[in-house]
Amino acid sequence: MRRRDRRLLLISAAGIVLLGATAVASVALRQTASFFFSPTDAQAKKPEAGTQARIGGLVAKGTVVRGDNGKVNFVVTDMKADVRVSYRGVLPDLFREGQGVVAEGKFTAPDTFEARTILARHDENYMPKEVADALKASGQWRDAPLPVNQTSNQSNLGTGAGMLNPTHTGSK
Repeated sequence: MRRRDRRLLLISAAGIVLLGATAVASVALRQTASFFFSPTDAQAKKPEAGTQARIGGLVAKGTVVRGDNGKVNFVVTDMKADVRVSYRGVLPDLFREGQGVVAEGKFTAPDTFEARTILARHDENYMPKEVADALKASGQWRDAPLPVNQTSNQSNLGTGAGMLNPTHTGSK
């Protein structure tokens, strides 16, 4: 085999290996990627059943139903749209109606979500960034004054603790 042929073979083999590694990495990343949806996003984009995602908003008042074997059903709202969530397991201590929540899991329908993990906000001055952004985008966010012991550069959101418009006008 001539030197030129060996070099061409080596470059071709390296290209094939690189292409294969890129394909494997792409598939693995796609399977583990978890996109964030607000209820309004879910209503507009209509994710397919089985789509892995995170959904965030507020736990709608009067929607928490505790069933047998630790199963809990509730509604996550952004005041414009709702998504029904089912979860089996122990809920965080700070989980309650009217509070911010992020659920990780998969859609079983565009308006139904099966959560494997529930994250509740950890104190009265914090809301997950994705939830705050979604509420701001939907027009339901109002800035609130900062707590006395906190300055704007220490705030989790940078502009204040934030408040929500308390009237629920979501669908369903």
